[in-house]
Amino acid sequence: MDFITLDHQQVLDILPDRKADSHKGDYGKILLLCGSRGYTGAAALAAMGALRSGAGLVYLGVPESIYAIEAVKLNEAIVFPLPDADGRLSADALPQILKLLPNMDAVLFGPGWGQCEGTFLIAQEILRTFNKPVVVDADGINLLSGRIDILRERNAPTVLTPHGGEFARIGGDNSLDRQVAAEGFARQLGCILLLKGHNTVITDGSRTYINPTGNPGMAVGGSGDVLSGIIVSLLGQGIDPLQAAACGAWLHGAAGDICETEIGQYGMLPTDMVQVLPRLMK
Repeated sequence: MDFITLDHQQVLDILPDRKADSHKGDYGKILLLCGSRGYTGAAALAAMGALRSGAGLVYLGVPESIYAIEAVKLNEAIVFPLPDADGRLSADALPQILKLLPNMDAVLFGPGWGQCEGTFLIAQEILRTFNKPVVVDADGINLLSGRIDILRERNAPTVLTPHGGEFARIGGDNSLDRQVAAEGFARQLGCILLLKGHNTVITDGSRTYINPTGNPGMAVGGSGDVLSGIIVSLLGQGIDPLQAAACGAWLHGAAGDICETEIGQYGMLPTDMVQVLPRLMK
């Protein structure tokens, strides 16, 4: 089974150059739909992961009931409220979301979302109508359980970022070798799969990367939200979708490795990873 292992120089070579005469619109307009009551951290961490990895404009849509919390947490993201029901996004948010989509270069949905009819309808409509890259994470993945065939209808890249449990819920076979299982799933659904874990597998079914970075100290709530934010940022900057996912995994893990060295595995937090991330991209 062939695969590619990135190193730091290869990642830097893939990242787009920052030209002297450029402006914020040149580095991606991305839309993040994240968070729910009780899960405000997921939205903030995803947004900071996107900002710290070079996105030009980060729009963060959150349930109206948590808008004030997110607006206080985030200075650089464009945070805006959306209609909700019981603290989760409702289907009434769709008109506002659909109005924004044509101006976006990439979309992330799922972190901290919760599972309800409203969030599923939003996920379904984005996957059906948005013709640019989409990252699906956390509850966005769980919402596709039993409905995963919707991905076959997509004509644009879709990046799924499950851990083993989420992978099983959407039909993945954890009894197989991880690379074999991931490649087969990606090939069957026509998506890019980033299967989290030790030596994360990133594949489109024909090309595969195995990520060498990361450590057990990263096994803490919120770490995956940072990763999904990094990936959608790189997609918005125009990087090839498979490479964006692979570079995102490498950068995320390498940031965790810096934190392991400087803080230790027991005390590192996702916010620490966000803070050191820019060191790896200069």
